[in-house]
Formats: sequence, structure tokens, C-alpha cells
Amino acid sequence: MSENTAVRVDPSNERMLKAWDGNDGALWAKRAQRFNDGVAAYRDTFFSAAGIQLTDNVLDVGCGAGQTTRDAARQAADGSALGVDLSSDMLGLARRLAEEERVPNVSFDQADAQVHPFPEAGFDVVISRHGSMFFGTPLAAFANLARATRPGGRLVLLTWQPLRLNEWITTFRTIFAAGREVPNSDLALSDPLETERLLTSAGYTDVLSTAVDKPMYFGQDVDDAAEFVVEQHGGRLSDLDDATRAEAIETLRADLAEHQTGRGVFYRSAAWLIEARRP
Repeated sequence: MSENTAVRVDPSNERMLKAWDGNDGALWAKRAQRFNDGVAAYRDTFFSAAGIQLTDNVLDVGCGAGQTTRDAARQAADGSALGVDLSSDMLGLARRLAEEERVPNVSFDQADAQVHPFPEAGFDVVISRHGSMFFGTPLAAFANLARATRPGGRLVLLTWQPLRLNEWITTFRTIFAAGREVPNSDLALSDPLETERLLTSAGYTDVLSTAVDKPMYFGQDVDDAAEFVVEQHGGRLSDLDDATRAEAIETLRADLAEHQTGRGVFYRSAAWLIEARRP
């Protein structure tokens, strides 16, 4: 258990708790709208697959600042939506925004979805927009979520495809490596066959992964995008000398300029829309 929070986490998720209930979570809370804008092109596809009905009870895993949770609650106006995340900063923002936007049927808990005691068969739909890729023990996590999904209920996830198909990830990793070895490990749930085996073993069925490609937004112009990207990734340059850091930033700005459009700075991204059912 973390020393600065009472949330119960599995030992395999302690590192995630430290990050998301620390500096990473603080940054994502500060920049919540920009992160939401970045993946906004996926919204309609994601919620169309979720098929949330008026009386559904929805669970949003890794909800962050709660945009998807509030959207789900609006669609389930006679039901409810619960968002869970490890970040107390983002959850605080989620609660404030729900109050400001007058969404009464939404709630938020700081919880590790891998071990949290959700009500058995308590949810009609479980969703996660890029929040389900970080479990320390994925099989245990999805088994817990399957237990919380009612028979006939649905699981809908948005995850990233392999890195080679995500221009934004490969570009920024290379630039901020600044000549050092470039991390090349894919995120979890990037292989459809492995995902099908995982979710089937966890208790879901009818697993379907559909490739979705959308432009990802980073800012209105080079200055705006560079400020955002450096704020997110610049820590990787902290152990380098001033000249090398400056060169990396200039390389970034040049690349951002090549991706400038009349609507802002965009990079190619590729996600999996993963759907499954609880038998």
C-alpha cells in the first residue's frame, strides 16, 4: 500500500499508483482538456460500440478526469456511471466538472480495478478509453471486471495498436531519446490474438478487435504543441547537457512544423476498438 493514500492496490500495481497518484496524475489533471482533445476523433466510434442504454449502469476503468464517465452518464440518464482511477488529482477534477456540468448520476472512486470489490454483476457496460493497458496482472484485472459485469453485459476498450503504427509515439520516443537507445516495447493489448486469449480466460466471450485509425491532435500551432509535448516528455532529457537538450527541442519543433495543418498539429495514430460480452 502506498504511504500517501489509503487506496487498496495489488502489489503489481504499486508503481502505477506512485506515478498516477503523483507527478503523472498531476500533469494529466492540469492538461486534462488537451489530452481529451488529442483523442477526440475516437469518441463517436467508441461510444457507438459501447451502445449505452438509458437505464444502464456503466463502469469506466481508468477514467482520468472523467470525460468518458460523464458522457456515459448522460447516455444512461436513468442509470448511472462510476469512474475509477488511481489519480486523486484527476478524480478531484472529475468530481468538480461533474458538479459544474450538472451530471447527477455519476460518481468517482480512487480504486485499483484489479482488486477493487465491485458489486458482482453490477454493471451493464464496462468501458475504458486507453485506461486498461497498465494492469500489473492483466488476467486478474479482467477476471475482476468480468465478475462485475452482468451476464449479457458488454466490455468495450480502446487501446493502442503496435508502436510502428502510431506515428506520434515512435516520433516522440525517438526525439526524446536524443541519440540513446529508443524504447520499442508495445503497450499491453496491442496484439488481437493475445487480447482474445486474455479476455476469454478472464470470463468474456465474443471478443472482437477492430482497427481504427484517427488523427491525433497536439496543439493549435508549433509553439502550442511544443509546450505541451515537452511538458509531457521533457523529463527524458533532464540528464543531458544543455546543447543536446536544445538540439532535441529544435528537432521536435521542426517535426511539429511538418505536421502543422490548417486545423492544428496532428499525427497519425492507430487504436484497437475491443468488444467482448459476459456470457
